[in-house]
Amino acid sequence: MSYVPPHKRPSNRNPTPTPVPSSLNPKPFASPRHRQHQKPRSIPFSPRLIARWYVTSTESLALVPYDSEVIERKYGSKPLTVKGADEAGLVEEERGVLRGIVEQVARDLIKAVQHAKEESGSGDVKLFVMARVGKVLFGGDPSVCLDSIMKFLKCEGELNKLQARKTFYTTVSEEYIREVEQLLVDKCGFKFVRAKERYYIRVIDKRQPDLIMSCKCMALHDSGLELYKVEHIPLRHMVTDISCLSKNFDLRIMLNAKRAVKNLDADVAEGINQLISAAVIDPEVKWGLRWPLGKESAADRFVIVGVWHTEETILNRDKIRVNMRQVNRFDYLSSTDEDSNEISLKLIGLSEQLTEDHLCEGSIVDTIQEVVALFWDNLLSHSTGILC
Repeated sequence: MSYVPPHKRPSNRNPTPTPVPSSLNPKPFASPRHRQHQKPRSIPFSPRLIARWYVTSTESLALVPYDSEVIERKYGSKPLTVKGADEAGLVEEERGVLRGIVEQVARDLIKAVQHAKEESGSGDVKLFVMARVGKVLFGGDPSVCLDSIMKFLKCEGELNKLQARKTFYTTVSEEYIREVEQLLVDKCGFKFVRAKERYYIRVIDKRQPDLIMSCKCMALHDSGLELYKVEHIPLRHMVTDISCLSKNFDLRIMLNAKRAVKNLDADVAEGINQLISAAVIDPEVKWGLRWPLGKESAADRFVIVGVWHTEETILNRDKIRVNMRQVNRFDYLSSTDEDSNEISLKLIGLSEQLTEDHLCEGSIVDTIQEVVALFWDNLLSHSTGILC
């Protein structure tokens, strides 16, 4: 049978790729256009990242397998999740615990903002707070036990062993997306803003291999792309995961910093324009774009490392923006792709509060409490749930 390139192979909604033995998995930048560089971190963290994990009850906990064929195929093993062994009276206990968690989140946000300002100096950096729906999962290695992860409950600072074992899985079902959209509009007063389709091309400059530039593009009528914005991918300064034991889903709150690249050097602008002008919109490719052979790099310096194709629906209320998106990602470094349906809230009002000269912790606590209540009452308990 003749060889079919990856971007021309038929796509399934839930692909089941065959795991590649580590001994056969090509190292990043092994090809001539990638050599002599290490793989950049796809999600960069601040050196002073504040990372915490909470559970809404610490009584009678159990670490149990989480049944999801999709996640098992992705990670190669059955993940684990925390569950309350005794659910009687759990909801009322959780509401009290949540208040204490919110107060700590507020203190962490204030500290993380201070760190971000110190690290950015006079640079043009925009800070924003995000909240996401998902599930806190742990690696299924038999050596992972409840006692070994509970001691990390209040760790902060550098990435620790818990961070390496823990993941926040954010893929939800299409049915859940539709259910949440109707609920937010009908019950919570959110209004439809717009639907949009975007392409994100992730590019590295071999002279600065640790920085990934994200080129945000829109499709033109002639099947080409128009560059809308170039920015560095967000840097995370704070990540807090909350396992909500009486709910179907868990909650993540994080502080990110994003730096727009406004004044591109002439050679950088030329390299990016070459990559974008060579892109071909192809509906037969899951992630929407392909490049002719040899056109995935420019000037032997600028290299495409990833492509995202997103279709988003945006809702808005009281400086809270809800993004419900379907995203298809392709990673050139590992030759892997991913389809995902995701919900995230951009907390514009809280972000503005955190950039004021004089921060009021009480006001920030109240704002976070309102956001957590919105999630708790409306977004975390739905039967259509995470893909399984």
